[in-house]
Amino acid sequence: MYLSRIPLNPARRGTRKFLSSPQVTHAAVLASFPPGAATHSGGDGRVLWRIDQRGNEIHLYVVSPSEPDFTHIVEQAGWPTTAAWATRKYDQLLDTLAVGQAWHFRLTANPVRSALTRPDAAAAKVRGKATGMNAPDQLNWLRRKATDAGFAMAESGPPGPREDDVRIISRDTLTFRRGKATINLSVASFEGTLLVADPDRLRAALTTGIGRAKGYGCGLLTLAPAR
Repeated sequence: MYLSRIPLNPARRGTRKFLSSPQVTHAAVLASFPPGAATHSGGDGRVLWRIDQRGNEIHLYVVSPSEPDFTHIVEQAGWPTTAAWATRKYDQLLDTLAVGQAWHFRLTANPVRSALTRPDAAAAKVRGKATGMNAPDQLNWLRRKATDAGFAMAESGPPGPREDDVRIISRDTLTFRRGKATINLSVASFEGTLLVADPDRLRAALTTGIGRAKGYGCGLLTLAPAR
């Protein structure tokens, strides 16, 4: 597995396209791998991506089973003559995960609930239509997902009843075209501190993603040393 970071130039037209259309970004990311390269290796990993924006600093993050070449993205949306991209082997981090470790994390996800559209849908195991959530429900969604993903939220504050050290840093609904269809995608970006509970499950979450809409920039969880 590989983890890459590509700086994007906010003044470039290509960057504005990436920010407005996950479909455009998805196609550009997949074009970073030659024919025959692994972009989805089952339970061992898949291509995930996310765009982070803080002021004028914009970065595209990509996790992938194969080593990518982002030359075309840099030419369209980066700084071709002064900055390229950084790619490193992800196993160096994945192999260090251990129970009890604290990490700072960031995740952009598609937190939705499934609304069953047929009375017999639950019995038939039919996937319901996704509907959006308010901010408190989105935080509860993340808490539920954390258990399956092998981590717990670290607590903050003085002794006594405390809250999870996690916050929503942005919420949005993206509307874009996919062929003749119009897609409305509810997204939320989370940031905070997590505690490793199950290293194997956390490795799986880091390499296969969390939640829906993974092809549209959702699901990529990244870690950094805890502050």
